[in-house]
Amino acid sequence: MAFVLIGVLFIVLRLGGWVQFHSDDFWAWVIVLSPFALALAWWGWADASGLTQRKVMDSLDARKAARREQQMEALGQRKPGAKKKR
Repeated sequence: MAFVLIGVLFIVLRLGGWVQFHSDDFWAWVIVLSPFALALAWWGWADASGLTQRKVMDSLDARKAARREQQMEALGQRKPGAKKKR
């Protein structure tokens, strides 16, 4: 997401005329648009390596554990993993 934000910032700066990235027009646009290519490469790698799926699975596991704990407390039972009071 950071690459996309940097790319948008570069485009705004370039089109607004506030910053000249390079004197040659072609290479200036290559520099301006390069963060979008980096974002595509990052998303491709994250999907291929399973990073995205692992984050989704961790999020679902955390939601499931929180839901189970809430239901156990609503039933008046002790928290899972807590020791008995003597």
